[in-house]
Amino acid sequence: MKPDDPSAPPAPPEGRPVTVWDAPTRLFHWLVVVLVAAAYASAKLNWMDWHVRAGEMLLALVLFRLLWGCCGSETARFRSFVASPRAAWRHLRHLFRREADLQVGHNPAGGWMVVALLALLLGETLSGLYINNDIADEGPFTEWVPAAVANAISALHALLWDVLLAAVVLHVLAIALYAAAKGHNLLRPMLTGRKWLPARVRAPRQAPVMLALLMLAAGAAAAALLAAYL
Repeated sequence: MKPDDPSAPPAPPEGRPVTVWDAPTRLFHWLVVVLVAAAYASAKLNWMDWHVRAGEMLLALVLFRLLWGCCGSETARFRSFVASPRAAWRHLRHLFRREADLQVGHNPAGGWMVVALLALLLGETLSGLYINNDIADEGPFTEWVPAAVANAISALHALLWDVLLAAVVLHVLAIALYAAAKGHNLLRPMLTGRKWLPARVRAPRQAPVMLALLMLAAGAAAAALLAAYL
């Protein structure tokens, strides 16, 4: 392949490996992958006890990620990757332009995908907790909700699940498209945490792991309270 071949992947910039994704963010990502798969399989097999446990753990992780998005490492914070819709559109207009990957964190379009996935996971897990309490007659607020509202929550839970699965498929396809169209490997940094970036690009600030553990404990406690009282 000739060096000036436009179909060739862009040469990596001169620079050094930089940690762009901290361990808590990467662990959150892959644990969500495992738990969503477990929720899907347990629902199909009618293992509802396991399905509920997977949902409760997902809720704890989502609550952790919301906290981490406010106070965590620089690339994990919402303010660092939630761009304007116009910026996301400008980014998508150049989707098929092959160029070096100099993005430190999420790109403008990817940031909105993260927000959408978190919103879907939050809605799905909260509605799932209510349905479980409604069936088991465990939730103290169950009897306060009219039957029409309870039925609407059940319908919402089913709808959000379908939308969530569609969003997951879209997310996977986008990763493949970025690899094929732009030559960007988005998967490797989420595995290793590191990306090769020019020396002029500042390394993002990393929050301490102890802070992540405290926020995970807070998310787990909040999920347990919601499971008991929703």
